[in-house]
Amino acid sequence: MSDQLTAWLRTTVPAAWSALVAYLVTAGAPDWLTGPLGAASDVLIVPVVLGAVYALVRAVESHLPVWAARLLLGSAKQPVYTLDSPSAIE
Repeated sequence: MSDQLTAWLRTTVPAAWSALVAYLVTAGAPDWLTGPLGAASDVLIVPVVLGAVYALVRAVESHLPVWAARLLLGSAKQPVYTLDSPSAIE
């Protein structure tokens, strides 16, 4: 698998997990938690959950078995970026 595909997977798979968690939170969150936010609660909860889930998964990644890292991150392998690659930031 190319490093570009690995990087894409390691971005989109945690985002998909976060979207699922955010949906479950908004569907089952008590009104006292989301009520004060009004209609903005759905819009605010998604990025907060995305940041929290991604940070948590990356923090525990080194302690996860390979199958769990693949499930949660899309790939257990971290992409390698080199200065001579076309996707390298100059």
